[in-house]
Amino acid sequence: MGLSFFIQSACVVSLLVSVTLVHAQKRVFDVANYGARGDGRTDSSKAFIDAWNGACQNIGGGTVLFPKGTFMVAPVVLLGPCKGSMELRFQGNLLASKKPSYFLGIDHWITVQRVNGLMISGGGTLDGLGADGWGYNDCLKNPGGCKQLPADVLISNVKIIAPGDSPNTDGIHIGSSQNIYIVDTHISTGDDCISVLPGSQYINVTGVHCGPGHGISIGSLGRNAGESVSDLYVKNCRFVGTQNGVRIKTWAVDAKPVTVSRVSFEHIEMDNVDNPIVIDQEYCPGGGCSKQESSKVQIRDVKFNDIRGSSATKEAVTLKCSQSVPCQDIELKDIDLKNGGPGGPAVSLSYNVRGRTYGIQNPPSSVKPPVASSTELEDYSSTELEDYNW
Repeated sequence: MGLSFFIQSACVVSLLVSVTLVHAQKRVFDVANYGARGDGRTDSSKAFIDAWNGACQNIGGGTVLFPKGTFMVAPVVLLGPCKGSMELRFQGNLLASKKPSYFLGIDHWITVQRVNGLMISGGGTLDGLGADGWGYNDCLKNPGGCKQLPADVLISNVKIIAPGDSPNTDGIHIGSSQNIYIVDTHISTGDDCISVLPGSQYINVTGVHCGPGHGISIGSLGRNAGESVSDLYVKNCRFVGTQNGVRIKTWAVDAKPVTVSRVSFEHIEMDNVDNPIVIDQEYCPGGGCSKQESSKVQIRDVKFNDIRGSSATKEAVTLKCSQSVPCQDIELKDIDLKNGGPGGPAVSLSYNVRGRTYGIQNPPSSVKPPVASSTELEDYSSTELEDYNW
């Protein structure tokens, strides 16, 4: 429940499903039996949907199989709920359509909705032909009239590849979803390796290699009311040559009063990352935002623990919070980031931040402690801090 799975065409050039899964035998619904042809030219979308519907309505669920071959598939939406767990087994290759009518104004390639227990396997390749859509991306120049492009992929245990200079190619894009696990995945893209959008909860990211790309980001947030993000846990990840490391970003103007809470980034390695740790509540990618207005998004209970390595710029830590709604309960523990680029030793910058620091702080932190009475502060003994559940 709450799982949204997107494989969308402008996101990846190649997505390799490399994990081998051992599972109980299910009834197999081969798309070839529904009219799909693996010649790389015939539109197999209807066969894909028909095979999915057959498996979905089968008592106990089923496996939708793409056998060896190259299958052209236009954008599809695969709907649940299903009568059992489902598997998509890609032994062959899936190829997106080059027709602009199949991706202009459409925000997905393959979408699965309202399904519990989805498994992806097979060792095949999903080729979104992203480069065919990138030239149509003019949203920064034409924000009011640009056409929406497919841009997202959400899957586990895969390798996701797009050129570092490809626009709007988020690797894994999560929105309005719960209970998502991303494990042992290699992501190289031209945008966020993983982006977490409004309405998402209980997202677990472990063992991700990110680079090139823009890092792992929450946001941007604040465009719509009531779309908060909570319970995001990122650990044991490595960032190599990325524009950002771990980042939270909210719109600077017209931001609605939503919240970001219960977020943890821990055991993270940074290798020549431009901006390893970022909170940016002045996000305004197109420019022209008023300096008189500050974000109304409340960020609280965010932990940065055991983040180490090298920054490519002097600003290794930048916490730029809202003046009207300052960040609360921000914790930094064992931060060890050295400047590998020009400009002298690394620095840590913080604005409108209330929180605490523990252990190593390299560069030295400027986070201010929360406003509290002397009695409350005395409650935090050194023993209790050591026993804190990080």
